[in-house]
Amino acid sequence: MNRAPHLAAGQRAEDQALELLRHAGLTLVARNYHCPQGELDLVMTQGETLVMVEVRYRRNRGFGSAADSVNARKREKLLRAAQHFLQQDARYRRQPLRFDVVAINETGADRIEMDWIQDAFHAD
Repeated sequence: MNRAPHLAAGQRAEDQALELLRHAGLTLVARNYHCPQGELDLVMTQGETLVMVEVRYRRNRGFGSAADSVNARKREKLLRAAQHFLQQDARYRRQPLRFDVVAINETGADRIEMDWIQDAFHAD
């Protein structure tokens, strides 16, 4: 199976999400932060708040929407990756932390809908 088109689509979705968030005033701290616990697509700040952003893209809704794909297992991986990030960079440890999701769904020929879900889930 050739994953190159999927990877390119995912990269485009991440670029679109980053543009949306920057336009809304967020500042990029890190992109595609990898660690043994997982990956954080975008780490940004909005004022004093550190924002971990998961970007999800769906070509079709046969298996649910992009937002639906951020299930309990995915949230747990994101929480662990965020903990790792904070352990590595002490300057953000005292800032408020928020988890956002940017869900991107294709709706037709070169058309998408983007949904920015702020405070999508919490570390319980």
